[in-house]
Amino acid sequence: MRIALLSYSTKPRGGVVHTLYLAEALAAAGADVTVWSLARGGDEGFFRPVDPRVRLSLVPFPDVPGEGVGPRILRSIAVLRDAFDGSQYDVVHAQDCISANAAGRCIRTVHHLDHFSTPELAACHERAIVDPYAHVCVSAAVADELLTGWGLKATVIPNGVDATRFATAASDDPVAVARQDGWRRRLGRYVLTVGGIEPRKGSLDLLEAYAQLTAAEPIQVAGASDRELKLVIAGGETLFDYRSYRAAWDERAAELGVVPVVLGPVDDADLPSLVAGAEVFAFPSIKEGFGLAPLEALAAGVPLVVSDLPVFRGIFGDAATYATGPAALANALRDALTDHSRADLGREVAATYTWTAAADAHLDLYSRLLRNTNQRSAQYM
Repeated sequence: MRIALLSYSTKPRGGVVHTLYLAEALAAAGADVTVWSLARGGDEGFFRPVDPRVRLSLVPFPDVPGEGVGPRILRSIAVLRDAFDGSQYDVVHAQDCISANAAGRCIRTVHHLDHFSTPELAACHERAIVDPYAHVCVSAAVADELLTGWGLKATVIPNGVDATRFATAASDDPVAVARQDGWRRRLGRYVLTVGGIEPRKGSLDLLEAYAQLTAAEPIQVAGASDRELKLVIAGGETLFDYRSYRAAWDERAAELGVVPVVLGPVDDADLPSLVAGAEVFAFPSIKEGFGLAPLEALAAGVPLVVSDLPVFRGIFGDAATYATGPAALANALRDALTDHSRADLGREVAATYTWTAAADAHLDLYSRLLRNTNQRSAQYM
C-alpha cells in the first residue's frame, strides 16, 4: 500500500509530531510511506531524525519578510499543491488544513477544531473539513464536534505516545539522572508547560496561577520553598502571529512581578529529560484535540495538572488533576508539588496509547476505504 502523509511544516508542533510517529509506525508495519511537507525557513529536514524506512519529500518554503498570516496561508497551499502529485499513491492523508487544501482528494485527520478571524485561514479550515472524502479524529470529543457542527462522521484513532522514551528519561539510569540534573542546575525547581505562549494554550491563566502560587504562604519541598519555583515554557513554533498576545503576556508578567523562563523550541533529544525533571507539568489549554505533551509527562511519572476539558477527562482519567481558571490552577499546582500518588497510574495510562495500535487502525481504515472505492468503480465498468 502506497501512502502519502501530508504536513504543513518541518517544525515541532503537535500535528507534525503525530505525522512522523504515524509514518514510522506504518513503515514498520510494512507500508510504503512518504511524508510530504513544506520545508519552512530553509529547513533541510524535520526537527528530528526520521526512520529511514519513511520516504521524505520536502518542498522548499522560504520565509518572506513582513508576510502576513493570510498571504502566508495562501502561498503555503499553492506551493505544496504545485509540488504534490497524488496519483502515485493509494492513500493520500492530510494532517492539517493547509495540506488538505493542497492535496486534492484525500483523507483528513482533524486534530482539533478552531474558529479563525483571518479570512484566508477561516476558508482554509472550512474547506479542509467539508472537502475530504473521509475523516479521522484523534479523540471522541473532536469527533463529536465534527458530527454536531458539520454532520460528518469520523473514525476515532487516538494518538500514540513514545512512553518508553519518556519513562527512560525519568529512570535512575546514571545518564538519565545526569540529564535531569543538568536541567535542574540550570532552572532550579520548575513547573513546565510545552506548547508556547498563545491564546489556545491558556498561557495568561497559567501566568496568573503561577503568580498566585508563588505569592502564597510557602510550603517546603525537599528543602526548597515554592517561592523559588520557576515557570518554564518550552516550544512555541507556530505559523500564526501571536505577537500581540505575547506582548500582553509579557506586560502582565511585569505587573505581577514574575519572571518566567521562556525556552522556546527545545531540541527533540533534550525534551524527555526536561519533562522528567519537572516538579509538575501544567497544560491549561482552552481547546485541544488530544494532549500528546501531557501524555508524555505521565509517561515520565510527572504530576499533571490540566484544564477541565472533556477531551482530557476521556484520555487521562484519574491520572490528572483538573482545574480551570487561575485560582483553581494555582491550588492544583500547589497540591501537585507534594502529591506524587498518581505517578504509577499515569505511567499505566500512557502505556495504553501506542503508535503501533494507531498504525494498525489506520491501515484497517485505509483498506476499508480502498475496498469501497474499488467496489464503486467496478459497478460502473
